Amino acid sequence: MTTAPLSLEHLIRPSNSTVGKPPVLFMFHGYGSNEEDLFSFAPELQAEFCVISVRAPYPMEPFGNAWYAINFDAENGKWSDDEQAKSSIEKIVNFIDEACKTYGLDTDRVTLLGFSQGTILSYAVGISYPEKVKNIIALSGYINENILTEGYADKTHQNLKVYASHGQVDQVIPPEWAQRAPGFLQNLGIEHIYEEFPVGHGVGPQNFYSFKKWLDDKI
Repeated sequence: MTTAPLSLEHLIRPSNSTVGKPPVLFMFHGYGSNEEDLFSFAPELQAEFCVISVRAPYPMEPFGNAWYAINFDAENGKWSDDEQAKSSIEKIVNFIDEACKTYGLDTDRVTLLGFSQGTILSYAVGISYPEKVKNIIALSGYINENILTEGYADKTHQNLKVYASHGQVDQVIPPEWAQRAPGFLQNLGIEHIYEEFPVGHGVGPQNFYSFKKWLDDKI
């Protein structure tokens, strides 16, 4: 299937479903990467899903893309542009609507899969707009409460399900940050699984097969 000229650049693997509107799995890559990164998972994922891997909107030099700026300096340490992140949340929400309409996808069966910065955004979109998202696969990321939309806690989250995982020796995002997610999700009544694996900032085979199995009955 050729990609349509939508608001965000993307790659697409069509669903094999021939009845009704197929479920969709959107992929959101990490800082400095692109849409080809996570798309390597697509051939191994359930064929019922239409898989759409999205390129972040902010190009980096000399290559790669970001959902929001992260600056490093000796005085302030690591600093993230939360306002830019909020802008990307709205871009993602708009893109989900746009893609579902253009490609004829089931808006009631939307799954978000993120890695690192893409996970931070996936959490924010799903928690802020639970009416639009059925599942979140949150790999090597954490929940940034500062970028959630106002009034998110008043929304109904019981239909949202989360699979989260993290590397036990992740040197980019400390495991302690990811470990806060289960308590946060529980407070919102969100069904979730949290796992850790003996890896760094990445997704090992065991991790991949674990979230793929989790997806089996979430289509």
